[in-house]
Amino acid sequence: MSSGFSNTSGVKHPDPYKEANLDTQVSVQDKLDDLSKFMDASKFCMMTTVNPKTHQLVSRCMALAGQENGGLDLLFHTNTESGKTDDLAADTHVNVGFLNNSGEWASVSGTTDIITDRELVKKHYKSHLKAWVGDLGDGVHDGSANDPRIGIIRVKMATAHYAISHKNIASRLTEVAKGVVTGDTAVVNKLREISEEEVSKLRLTH
Repeated sequence: MSSGFSNTSGVKHPDPYKEANLDTQVSVQDKLDDLSKFMDASKFCMMTTVNPKTHQLVSRCMALAGQENGGLDLLFHTNTESGKTDDLAADTHVNVGFLNNSGEWASVSGTTDIITDRELVKKHYKSHLKAWVGDLGDGVHDGSANDPRIGIIRVKMATAHYAISHKNIASRLTEVAKGVVTGDTAVVNKLREISEEEVSKLRLTH
């Protein structure tokens, strides 16, 4: 529903970009599959948490370590002694946003668990993590897969919104240029939404 800031009632759809690009002719499973592929290809995202002291939103760049349940759950390595885990200990709500250099994007909202199970950590561990957590020189906190500081943030999807395109960049630029001249809304993306109800149904089969 529009907020009504610009008094568009009674005219055409106030958000013609969304109207023209919203893709509703796709199954829920295909929506999840395409989202999962996009996140895997993008790899990096911004994770937004809530600072419990200031109540301000804080975003940090994170690398996707893995996916579970067909993409319904996202895994990220973390130093359990870091600020983001402090944030999540106070408020488990999180958003992760992916973006590529073609302007395709995805936004996933959900809740988190901090996992310290060594088997899961080892399953997704990569040696470059040592460069981020360092070796404290005590024979325990050494940046290896056995370092107790290294944990997993599991993001359990609640809802998702994303935009992908099956057009090449030249076709998309042509569409935008045409819109500038004619005033027609550019049709360049497939805007998709996965609702809480759809996520709940997907979890029954994943």
